Amino acid sequence: MSLEKSKRLAALKARRKFWLEVHLWLGLVAGAALVVFGITGSILVFHLEIDEWLNPKLLTVTPRPEGRSAYRPLEDIFEAGVRAMPAEAKLTFANYPRNDAAAFRMRFQVPVPPEGESETWEVTVDPYTAEMIGQRLMKRSDSAFPRTFIEFIFELHYAFFLGERIGYALVGILGTLLIISVLTGLIVWWPLTGKWLQALTIKRRASAERLNFDLHKTFGFYTTLIMIPVLFSGVYMNLPEHVVPVLELFSPVTYRYWFRSTPIPDSEPIGMAQAVAIAEDLYPSGRPDWIYGAPEATSTYTVCKHDVTEPGSLLDRRCVVMDRYTGAILDVDDPATGTAGEVFTHWQWPLHSGQAFGMTGRILVFLTGLACPVLYVTGVIRWLQKRKAARRTTDVANRRLHDQPQGNEI
Repeated sequence: MSLEKSKRLAALKARRKFWLEVHLWLGLVAGAALVVFGITGSILVFHLEIDEWLNPKLLTVTPRPEGRSAYRPLEDIFEAGVRAMPAEAKLTFANYPRNDAAAFRMRFQVPVPPEGESETWEVTVDPYTAEMIGQRLMKRSDSAFPRTFIEFIFELHYAFFLGERIGYALVGILGTLLIISVLTGLIVWWPLTGKWLQALTIKRRASAERLNFDLHKTFGFYTTLIMIPVLFSGVYMNLPEHVVPVLELFSPVTYRYWFRSTPIPDSEPIGMAQAVAIAEDLYPSGRPDWIYGAPEATSTYTVCKHDVTEPGSLLDRRCVVMDRYTGAILDVDDPATGTAGEVFTHWQWPLHSGQAFGMTGRILVFLTGLACPVLYVTGVIRWLQKRKAARRTTDVANRRLHDQPQGNEI
């Protein structure tokens, strides 16, 4: 090797040593959060299926050969849910059935004593008969912990049970640190000597120490392409007020949750069924999925549809935001017509959930989540191994120094 190449390699190794320290401390600080994000995220990839499996009598119905065409009118379905709740309850959200065997779900916020407190209830309706199946308490505002398994996992994943203000900020900050940790890990992993096969595989019949090292580097490398978009999208969804302004430096961005309805005195709002009809007129193909209610005077309706067969984008999801009173369309999440910044934001939820690439994408996100505990445990073990080796080197150096004859002994 030439002298110039030797100097260049030495400089790269010195630089990598710096990034190794950064990677190490970021992993120790935020690694435990990665375990929580990974395990809960893997569960949430299939949250609807798991919830239905745990509560089949409440969340599933007997399908009919005609499928959606046999559903009762949406007005009747919504009316069945509203009748099941007190008059003061506010309809905040609805889940359209994901398949022919799923129930129609509706979320209500119900005020309870003392003043200012509330409960979140879910009512399920059979879409074929427009009859209520049942209801369940999801959460009380005076408790940090939801009452159902999936809601418990959601709150842990997005807020650590610390509420929207503190929890969302903390999760967003930890997600940012983990993105840096993943990138520094990629720098540390990069084979400076060109030994790519060694960098991409696990050595057979290796020692326990080497096996731990190989597991960490290979799991880290193979999950990087999934990990970075998932972590970034999580930061975006938790801290949009900070991420969107950065994106707007490069391209205009609209954020549908920031749109507001204009109150009209003595005017009744349109119903959620009518809001769905407006979205269906705009995008006739596909099926509704998320339906956001408009419980407050300035709230907007948002209807998101899946499986929309419109040209111009790989994504089949569209969301339509409309005024609570007039039904006027205020914003559309359409990757085929949006700016570069808007298209980028439209991809965030599908990438985070894995739905961007169908079942293949969901499985990849699921497996990446399961890899997170492996990365953390092997990283901690590697850190302990290096500490032990450093301590051993220091002890040897100290013994040699102690064994050297002193000046007055010569």
